[in-house]
Amino acid sequence: MGAATADNPTTTKPETTNPIIRFENVHKRFGPLVVLDGMTLDIPQDRTTVILGPSGVGKSVLLKHIVGLLRPDSGKIFYRGKQVDNLSEREMEPIRKRIGFLFQLGALFDSMRVGDNVAFPIRQQGGKNPAEIQEIVHEKLAVVGMDGTEKKWPADLSGGQKKRVALARAIAMNPDVVLYDEPTTGLDPIRSDVINELILKLKEELNVTGVVVTHDMTSAFKVADQVVMLFNGKIVSRGTAEEIRNCADPNVQRFIQGRASEEDLRALHRM
Repeated sequence: MGAATADNPTTTKPETTNPIIRFENVHKRFGPLVVLDGMTLDIPQDRTTVILGPSGVGKSVLLKHIVGLLRPDSGKIFYRGKQVDNLSEREMEPIRKRIGFLFQLGALFDSMRVGDNVAFPIRQQGGKNPAEIQEIVHEKLAVVGMDGTEKKWPADLSGGQKKRVALARAIAMNPDVVLYDEPTTGLDPIRSDVINELILKLKEELNVTGVVVTHDMTSAFKVADQVVMLFNGKIVSRGTAEEIRNCADPNVQRFIQGRASEEDLRALHRM
């Protein structure tokens, strides 16, 4: 397989005839720092797309564009065929309700018990009575294997348990899409694999479309239907896990093998 270039990323593209999310020539910069440099990307429905790349290449920025927390400098973003980057905050609200977000550190409210954390977005939405809310909370906690913890405080939970409760909150509104920002950060390999299994479970049982930002290669290769590698604001490789493993691009291989660059090594040993 030949080396990738920014204009011709290595690997074949998965079927994306009707992508649920589409980035079309998206540019984003912060001052002199170019973060997204003409990105075009399809997120296929009911599949899990993993976004890889070194720190600072725009992975989390990409997630924030999906929910409208950031807007592109130029280019377009579509959700189910509807352009959303030009919507007002009010117009964006119904779309945000269809997207769950698992934050890197969970972001549970320490002042709320587990049940109230999961119930928070349901109460914000309105339209449910207390009995209905309690039923939903119980159901979502059961999905992530945390049933019976409604009365506990976040401080009583381990790191992995907090992530699972946060995931229950992320799916409380039955979203079409869940965005996972470094879902296994800070977890040991066993707890990380529990999160991986939950990502697979949500896709297979609830038809959730996943977008996962991670540095965890074990996790990436386990959950991904599509892997996208970013470098210098561009997609340098895209395909299945196996295609990424076999990609000839040295930047891709160095990243997935966790090897320092020659430039970094020279800097370390410079006298």
